[in-house]
Amino acid sequence: MMTEEQLIASVKAGNVHAYRSLVARHQSLVFTMVYRRVNSREDAEEIAQDVFVKAYKYIASFKGDAKFSTWLCAIANNSTSTFLSKRKLVFSELNERHEQQEDHEILSSPEEEQLKLIEKAMLKLPADDAQIISLFYQGEQSLAEIAAILQMETNAVKVKLHRARVKLKTTIEQLTIQK
Repeated sequence: MMTEEQLIASVKAGNVHAYRSLVARHQSLVFTMVYRRVNSREDAEEIAQDVFVKAYKYIASFKGDAKFSTWLCAIANNSTSTFLSKRKLVFSELNERHEQQEDHEILSSPEEEQLKLIEKAMLKLPADDAQIISLFYQGEQSLAEIAAILQMETNAVKVKLHRARVKLKTTIEQLTIQK
């Protein structure tokens, strides 16, 4: 199995198959990051595909100063922002749409119930809060890497992450009480 650095070098040399491996490694992170902001599976899939096309097109400019995932997340963040500004989506409308959806899935274990509860709580968070939590926990990005992706100071990311965690905890508690 090739390392990420070897895959990138191979892609830069023109190996399309190596790029497929990079996509496979990062598609879940990119999709989740985008989905947290747009709250639409179809839009998230479209944007994620665009992110990987852009990354392939500009991979020659990737210097390796940061992790590939950080560079890819920065492209995803910019692509999502562009999409949202073009479509002029209003986050409150997306929240209402998700609140109206009924959950018909029957869960079979306490772990699945907890995951579903966290997912519902994440959908109720503001998009920026959900994004920063996703980058930190699912994307396993450091505070410095998140700062680079979101073009913020590291201390600002630390504060936003703390506040997002508090909001997530409060939202989970509220959802638990409503059951």
